[in-house]
Amino acid sequence: MKIEEMTDDMEKTTLGEKATSGSATSSGTEAAAAAQDATEATKPELPPVKKQTYEEIMADLNKCPLFMTEMEENDDIAALQALSYEGTPLENGIDFKARGNECFKVRRYVDAREFYAKGIQILSLEERKRNQQGGGGGGGKTTRNPEDDGGVEDSAEEEVAAQRQVLEALHVNRAACHLELGNYRSCWTDCAAALRLNPANLKACYRSAKALLKVDRIEEADDVCARGLAVDAENKPLRQVAEDIAMRAREMDAKSKRAAERKATARRREMLLWAALKARNIPTRTTAQPPEMGDTKLELVPDPDDPTSSLAFPTVLLYPEDLESDFVKAFNETQTLEDHLSYVFPLPWDKRGDYIVAGVSCYVETREGGVLKMGKRVPLLKVLGMGRVEVVDEVVRIYVLPNAKALSWIDKFKRAKAAELAKSKADRPK
Repeated sequence: MKIEEMTDDMEKTTLGEKATSGSATSSGTEAAAAAQDATEATKPELPPVKKQTYEEIMADLNKCPLFMTEMEENDDIAALQALSYEGTPLENGIDFKARGNECFKVRRYVDAREFYAKGIQILSLEERKRNQQGGGGGGGKTTRNPEDDGGVEDSAEEEVAAQRQVLEALHVNRAACHLELGNYRSCWTDCAAALRLNPANLKACYRSAKALLKVDRIEEADDVCARGLAVDAENKPLRQVAEDIAMRAREMDAKSKRAAERKATARRREMLLWAALKARNIPTRTTAQPPEMGDTKLELVPDPDDPTSSLAFPTVLLYPEDLESDFVKAFNETQTLEDHLSYVFPLPWDKRGDYIVAGVSCYVETREGGVLKMGKRVPLLKVLGMGRVEVVDEVVRIYVLPNAKALSWIDKFKRAKAAELAKSKADRPK
């Protein structure tokens, strides 16, 4: 056969195959479409989509352990974490206890605490499961053998007892870590958990008492220590901590008595001071924001407990024309203004030499808002005892002015007081 004839035969064959294939494909497509229509006809309708806010969606996701963003105490989380450990819960608890003990021996208290915490997490989950199932004796579902039912129950109870014994030890050991690290609240919390499992655990009593003593919760420390000594009256660590508690109680009692005495003394001195001011006819007033003066105060000297002592007033010397001031810590009622000006002058900032004892006039403000000239040789008591000058916040305020500027300052002072009074009246509710 010639090459041309062979080529023609190949083309005919190819065209025939394409036609057949096209026909089959068309039939298959029609059949698939028909099958899809039948499926759609019998498919159940989807439920309506519930519209949720972002907060509602996040709340639903947070219920699933794999999507949780808030890792609060959750049995599902604990169960997922427990899956990462091989062996039974009891075996894992024992293992973490041993590893924690190794760290504790070399004073790696933080690492030891973490190992104990892992063991507590595993065994506490088992304890919660038993409590949720309504019985403290079973460790989950137990296959009951009718022929040997008693043996299965005994085995389960032994397992539970062993778990609780290890859990108790883990709590007590972690409490020891907290005690060393100064986490006293966590210490007595772990001890309380151990005592719930075994009320006769002396280590829990001892460590709890030590932690409570550290924060001066004396009554609670004494109570838990007494509980331990009721179990074993000869326990040396407990007896030692009992002595420490008794000593601290005596110290706190003495401290409390001293504080009460100081308070009574302060109250008595306050009453004596008030009586002295009243007897001298000196009006006083305290504002909402008195100045901070440290240990400087109005008092009776030399003996604040002696009503015959004289009054000493903290005093401010104001220089309004130069916006300066001086502070006299104790201006005795028997002293004069000249007694203090003699050592205050000359003023370091007075370059003009305006402030000399003979060249100044001094004034105090009256209760009515005016000013009263104060003689430089007049005792302070004579000025204050007139009843016209009010001592505000236990401080006497004296204005000192050069003689040449005194009258103009008085005029400005009176105008400012009048404007202040008018504004005060305008602000009052009608």
